Amino acid sequence: MSDRKTSKFISLILRHKPEVIGISLDEHGWASVDDLIRGVSRTQPLDMETLERIVAEDEKQRYSFNEDKTLIRANHGHTVQVDVGLPKETPPDVLYHGTGIKYKDAIDRQGLVPKNRLYVHLSADVDTARKVGQRHGKPVIYAVDAAAMHADGHVFFRSVSGVWLTEKVPVKYLDDVQ
Repeated sequence: MSDRKTSKFISLILRHKPEVIGISLDEHGWASVDDLIRGVSRTQPLDMETLERIVAEDEKQRYSFNEDKTLIRANHGHTVQVDVGLPKETPPDVLYHGTGIKYKDAIDRQGLVPKNRLYVHLSADVDTARKVGQRHGKPVIYAVDAAAMHADGHVFFRSVSGVWLTEKVPVKYLDDVQ
């Protein structure tokens, strides 16, 4: 099995369904590396060397090890309730959100909501937002007035991978980029 397929499976486990391989996440999203390797290895080969390569080479920086590499977690994108302990940060004036055109009407009515995730994911640039949007079909890009949101008391976090996170983005802070 390729590293990419293994990485997707690990993402499923660490972000959404740890129970699939019989492990649990602590309140901050950490899982035992040994338990993860043992659980994943029931269905596909995984050793520490492969896991380290997946973590190091993941272009979206989805995962982090603790200092001694005994624990691992997903950096963002969880649907299971965890607090990855990100500090609050002041966002840039404008952030971007890419999605598929099929979601445009709903977003124009209710703003950006996390759906089954814990946070809305935002990008610092249009190109990244476009790439994210293309995963959902024809992309639609929204500019988010993050400066106004922050001034109005909305809280922002930035994951170690650079993804900006917030609980929701009301319609009044959104503008279509295209």
